[in-house]
Amino acid sequence: MDNGTRPGRGFTLWFTGLSGAGKTTITDIVEKELRDGSVPVEVLDGDIVRTNLSKGLGFSREDRDTNVLRIGFVADLLTRNGVGVIVSAISPYKEVRDQVRRNIGDFVEVFVDCPVEVCAERDVKGLYARAYAGEIKEFTGVSDPYEPPVSPELTLKTDEESPEESARRVLDTLVELGYLDMAEEYNRA
Repeated sequence: MDNGTRPGRGFTLWFTGLSGAGKTTITDIVEKELRDGSVPVEVLDGDIVRTNLSKGLGFSREDRDTNVLRIGFVADLLTRNGVGVIVSAISPYKEVRDQVRRNIGDFVEVFVDCPVEVCAERDVKGLYARAYAGEIKEFTGVSDPYEPPVSPELTLKTDEESPEESARRVLDTLVELGYLDMAEEYNRA
């Protein structure tokens, strides 16, 4: 393009995992690296989307699926228009994640794997304690199931590596899959 911008290949980077696994922390690092590398990027965080796009939905399986499908719809629109989309959402059910993958195509699933005990220790909001006490119904990983991905493009063991190490692995995976050019797209410092 003559105006100094370049056409980009969009992608959806979908972080899935339990509450407290590290999805948002890693997302923040990856987003900064991509922006520093002039990659057009938008973040769709599950909590923020639920407040704005999916207000009024509960936590039944049907409502959770609706929320994930709405996130996927927006991610698809952005991806088709050359934007790198980072989704950070528990998205507990494999079937609906697979449906979103099929709809988007340029989809990179990242399983943020962390034992529920470690997630509960990290929980500054006290949600796990409330869920274990029966105060929160349908809490993923405690009273509601989480179905781990069968073959994600990347699995991060966040109880074994730092957020920075995890973010570096995500960026390296985007390079390996052809979504980023190592020299130009992001800062490898």
